[in-house]
Amino acid sequence: MAAKRKQITKPSALQSETPKPPAATTIKPASKFAKSKLISSKLSYKGKVFSVFTDKVQEPGGHLNTRDVIRHNGSVVILAVDESKNPADPDIILERQYRHAAGQLLIELPAGRVEPGEAILAAAKREMIEETGYRAKRWTLLTKYFASPGFLGEWMQIYLARDLREGASAPELDENIEVFRLPLSEALALIADNKIHDGKTLIGLMLYDSARRAGRL
Repeated sequence: MAAKRKQITKPSALQSETPKPPAATTIKPASKFAKSKLISSKLSYKGKVFSVFTDKVQEPGGHLNTRDVIRHNGSVVILAVDESKNPADPDIILERQYRHAAGQLLIELPAGRVEPGEAILAAAKREMIEETGYRAKRWTLLTKYFASPGFLGEWMQIYLARDLREGASAPELDENIEVFRLPLSEALALIADNKIHDGKTLIGLMLYDSARRAGRL
């Protein structure tokens, strides 16, 4: 008796030999992300630096909600870099100061609030002089971000300042600041060792290092 020949089935035109990748995630309709409607806003507290408002809002789905929001005029952050000694590992101008809210000394980039009606870059230049005494010839915007948008309206704009020259500082009466310099590599090592806890400083240093490695600066 002759052996039966094994039948080989060829894939049809509708059948693929390799599995297809999963379909891209569907983006939700824009209507799902509609802006909340402000029903009322009451000033609950007015301070020197910020104000607190109690807002009643109607969410896109119709739900009424009460939100306490801190309103702030915005802040500037200065990543001042001295490339004159070692361009491959430039010095970063840093500050050490005690922060009452955090309850500890923090290592930070120079920063400060924007005064009402003040141009943002002008505020950055003013704050750098007041806190550190340094001036810079070249200014580049690195990024703008919201510090804690769940309840805080404050935004922060980080500038890269280069071609530095030293000068006299003029800190405010409530500012007790130690200004010092560190090579970028040492500042990044502090981040890796969990010794820098200030958000704006983490963002600024890591963005700068990433941009340098990518050849964007």
